[in-house]
Amino acid sequence: MPRPGAGEVLVKVEVSGVNPTDWKARAVGTFGSPEAERGQVPHQDGSGTVVAVGDGVPGERVGERVWVWEAAWQRADGTAQEYVALPARQAVALPDGASFELGASLGIPALTAHRCLTVADGGPEQLARDALAGRSVLVAGGAGVVGNAAIQLARWAGATVVTTVSGPEKAALARAAGAHHIVNYREQDAASAIREAVPGGVDLIVEVAPAANAELIHAVAAPNASIAYYADAGGDAMELPVHKVMFNNLRWQGVLVYLIPEAAKAHAVAGVAAALADRALRVGEEAGLPLHRFPLEKTADAHAAVQDNVIGKVLVGVVGGEAGSV
Repeated sequence: MPRPGAGEVLVKVEVSGVNPTDWKARAVGTFGSPEAERGQVPHQDGSGTVVAVGDGVPGERVGERVWVWEAAWQRADGTAQEYVALPARQAVALPDGASFELGASLGIPALTAHRCLTVADGGPEQLARDALAGRSVLVAGGAGVVGNAAIQLARWAGATVVTTVSGPEKAALARAAGAHHIVNYREQDAASAIREAVPGGVDLIVEVAPAANAELIHAVAAPNASIAYYADAGGDAMELPVHKVMFNNLRWQGVLVYLIPEAAKAHAVAGVAAALADRALRVGEEAGLPLHRFPLEKTADAHAAVQDNVIGKVLVGVVGGEAGSV
């Protein structure tokens, strides 16, 4: 049983969330932690209940339901275990109306989406209700986990949300997430459809495949648009049209949530917490994010599901939980 150190809380984990970086880090043998050489418990995200606190942490936090972020980053202990001790700020209050499944689905995806939506000149630095009113957002891959979070956060923040998908099933999920306009790029001229939805061009672009989508992006980006990319699906190298980028004052911004500035991280945590308190974040098929739950002893199968690009969010039920979708 771990003990919380000064400034830490001990969380009894109910549900652990699985992200692509979990299986990728395992594949290359590093989680960014020297301690990992002695054994690494995976998973950055999770949810549970605070059962003990260390020095300097208010005792009233015991019994608090929380969602956890970056538990395994540069540490040996992630959330794929019954108890985890970590800095108190990385265990954020989970409202009574929010399920542990929802709490475990936040973390990396929601914080990444928040950062992608707040990199533009003039802000906002932190999302709030109607903070993006009057702006348009294009979310590439709206049926993905980060895409789903970006749609929900942007919709809550008052933006007009356009998303691209590859088929009818994913279109239905993006619609359930709250996207105003859905473009099936395999059946439509994506640039024309996006321009029809947002004639003046898109202000903020949340991109999962920058190399594959660069031509489309430059066809639909508004002047002074920001393109935030958080993955390299479709290739890890691209060419940019220098004059088009320069004369339109476009910003290309890479986003790796683990290494974003601390101020941006704090804004992201606070913004996601505010959206959660406002009941603006949801999970499940009806929210465009099917859940797939595995028991703790089947964590390897959960990793395989993420690696195989299952549609939806993969969770590990640390306390009970049968394999399969919920």
